[in-house]
Amino acid sequence: MFLGTHSPRLDDKGRLILPAKFRAELSEGLVLTRGQERCLYVFSQAEFERVHEQMRQAPISSKQARDYIRVFLSGASDEVPDKQGRVTIPQALRDYAGLERDLAVIGAGTRAEVWDAGAWEAYLAEKENEFSETDEEVLPGLL
Repeated sequence: MFLGTHSPRLDDKGRLILPAKFRAELSEGLVLTRGQERCLYVFSQAEFERVHEQMRQAPISSKQARDYIRVFLSGASDEVPDKQGRVTIPQALRDYAGLERDLAVIGAGTRAEVWDAGAWEAYLAEKENEFSETDEEVLPGLL
């Protein structure tokens, strides 16, 4: 499970050093892809296969499903971290998420997310106010 917030930097070659807590789960390979809210999603190979299998269940007659799957999969890149736990983020994905130097890598349960640090701070500042007001309809029976 991916948890916490980490603050790595992107190096000059577009590489991210994975947080130490995430390396074991991602050491055999990972998939980077476009996420919602202009971040990147980072999945283990096994989790990505599970997500992909769910996508395969979507009706091909649904334009919304086709559109989502196209955007999601066309940006996907499978990567294997090097011995130092670094992974290269393709330029197209860096551009999509607006990644510069300072990053926020957050745990989101079954995936990690990579954000530009400034974008993450802005998102968090906006959403923290809503967090305390989240009601039973959004996550029934959670707390």
